[in-house]
Amino acid sequence: MILAKRAHRPSRIALSVACLLVAGLAMSATALAATAIHFEPESLPALEGQLHHGQVHALSIHPSATTGHIHVSLNDGKHMTVAYVTSEQAHVVALANAAGTPVVIAQAKPKAAAKPVHHKLRYIAGGILVLVIIVVLAVLLIDRRRKLREADGGGAGEGAAVSSSSAEQP
Repeated sequence: MILAKRAHRPSRIALSVACLLVAGLAMSATALAATAIHFEPESLPALEGQLHHGQVHALSIHPSATTGHIHVSLNDGKHMTVAYVTSEQAHVVALANAAGTPVVIAQAKPKAAAKPVHHKLRYIAGGILVLVIIVVLAVLLIDRRRKLREADGGGAGEGAAVSSSSAEQP
């Protein structure tokens, strides 16, 4: 009779948890991919045709110095990006207003000027470090001199005792 081997209970639990984690990661990855908006490139004449046919849901214009770009949301859920010359912006806005399409002109946020870096704390930390080094060196120097004096004083005292006893014997 052949007995079927059964997996131990902890290994079955670990396998179940691993499968659930993999399934959860797979679902979250597809959900994240679905929420990301991918703008496909399109030409300005194609945008004008879509505006005339009422296929555009909204426009977001991002101007710059020479050439800007327009983010287009279509009624079918697609998203397009259109490069344009800055001089054509008024024409595109007029076409969108005539078609009844909402237009948003994005404003570039000015970058905050970087605050000048003050090195005051660095100088304070450097001064404290130099002070600590000087104190440590002073303590080591004083300790060394004290040990040298003890070594010289103890050796000289024994030598003096030996020489005085030798002086008394003759």
